[in-house]
Amino acid sequence: MDETEFAELTEQHRRELRVHCYRFLGSLDEAEDLVQETFLRAWRGRAGYAGRASVRAWLYKIATNACLDFLERSPRVVPIVDLPTASGSHLAPRPAAAVPWLQPAPDDLLEAAISRETVELAFLAAVQYLSPRQRAVLILRDVVGWSAKETATALSTTPASVSSSLQRARAELKEQLPSRRTEWRASSSSEEREVVARYISALTTADDAAIAAVLSEDIRCSHQPGAGGHDGPEPTWYSGLNTVLEGWAPVLHGPRSMELRMVPVQANGGPAVATYLRFDGEFRAFGLNALRIADGRVAEVTTFVPAVFGAFGLPAVLQV
Repeated sequence: MDETEFAELTEQHRRELRVHCYRFLGSLDEAEDLVQETFLRAWRGRAGYAGRASVRAWLYKIATNACLDFLERSPRVVPIVDLPTASGSHLAPRPAAAVPWLQPAPDDLLEAAISRETVELAFLAAVQYLSPRQRAVLILRDVVGWSAKETATALSTTPASVSSSLQRARAELKEQLPSRRTEWRASSSSEEREVVARYISALTTADDAAIAAVLSEDIRCSHQPGAGGHDGPEPTWYSGLNTVLEGWAPVLHGPRSMELRMVPVQANGGPAVATYLRFDGEFRAFGLNALRIADGRVAEVTTFVPAVFGAFGLPAVLQV
């Protein structure tokens, strides 16, 4: 096939392949690179495509093996943090911010038809604890929906091996996911917008009563290193309303308290807020807060480094 025919066959699958690689790697930047690698491999191997499988299946096989090759070249392990770095913490398992390379993704880059549960930050973080082969099996079987035989063919193994790997992967995933995740209910868009508006108003006015009213009693907060003013080598996480209010007080009320501006966005199927702090007369990117809303309140805040702002089309300096 020539370049035009190749593009007509493959380009329609670009977005879902990006989501596939993103689930696998947890990094939007790396997912973009691996999609390019997938199309390059497909172009070079187009003569071997005999049409026995769909183009989509052919590309998924190539993308999965490209991700496996990437992780073999650049192995990585989620760092083990023995104790949280903030008092009053009792979060288990470790939150999404404990995965240093995890990046949130804007909703407009994700497939509209995908299940929200398979792009939630909790799921993406938990998948990173699996071995690359277990990760491949779990995603192909439980997310893409392939049979054991199809998965075995893609990974050059046997259906029995796939079934065994899937069993171990599901058990490990259960250990890494929050125990009550299955009880999380997706809020309506109107409810989410109302809660986000209250959250932004409470923080930008430094109104402690309003902040307490918009947060759950068992609120969970976490920061990637370098996010939200935390520059240490380890992620930070803590929980409980009083602990959160105490932790936020220096920024909101302390001698070095700072003026905030916040911009609502959508990330990983849920609401998020880009936070800017006033430094030297201008509002600079401070961190992106991914929010989980439950029962009309913010139940979880996961803060990512300002480097993710670019993927959301957000400026490093906010013009106000």
